[in-house]
Amino acid sequence: MKTLKSIFIILCVVMSFIACKNEKSNSETNDLTIYQCPMKCEGEKTFNEPGSCSVCKMDLKQIEQKSTIVNNEISEESIFNLTSKWNTEEGETIQLEDLKGKTLVMVMIYTTCKAACPRLVADMRNIEAQIPKKNLEDLRFVLVSIDPETDTPQRLKSFAKENFMDEEQWTFLQGTVTSVREFSNVLAVKYKQISPMDFSHSNIISVFNSGGELMHQQEGLGVDNKETIKTILELTSK
Repeated sequence: MKTLKSIFIILCVVMSFIACKNEKSNSETNDLTIYQCPMKCEGEKTFNEPGSCSVCKMDLKQIEQKSTIVNNEISEESIFNLTSKWNTEEGETIQLEDLKGKTLVMVMIYTTCKAACPRLVADMRNIEAQIPKKNLEDLRFVLVSIDPETDTPQRLKSFAKENFMDEEQWTFLQGTVTSVREFSNVLAVKYKQISPMDFSHSNIISVFNSGGELMHQQEGLGVDNKETIKTILELTSK
């Protein structure tokens, strides 16, 4: 009898715990429901509770439901799976995963380049100029050197200052010959050293989401960057 009574008590406790957990889960889901005026009378303004628009008096429409669960897992397609170490222009040693959480706009260059790289740098700055300041908070521009022997952290820092790319949203990386080659293969960027100080290389700007997954690539110099800007804005809009 005592055994049956103990089992009954345990079952009651378990069922009570499950009910509380489900109630909490539902409560959190409701709190994260987003509403907006269907006529957008107040622009992109959103509300956390249902109701009516103070301007047109129409009922607010549910537009999305965000999850509070932070997924710390890295997908198989993420560049954060690469475990190589890199030196920044500030002399810090990082892994690519340390860039997690921000949209990344990445390009591979080398600082002694006199032909394509200056134009790639101009393209990166042109992209930056078209991004609203509020979006820049969730964005990082990363320039990876394909000439790690020449492009030391000190050289990269000087290059950043010379090109007005030394603000917080800009990062320059020096790897090793092996890690640079590995990274270029992931981006489908081809390069070849044709002289002690000169390389031939692809001209590709890549956009990654905050989880390190490739979302868009812009190939060429001085090309229309409309799709690149659109992708960045979609990824950095809150």
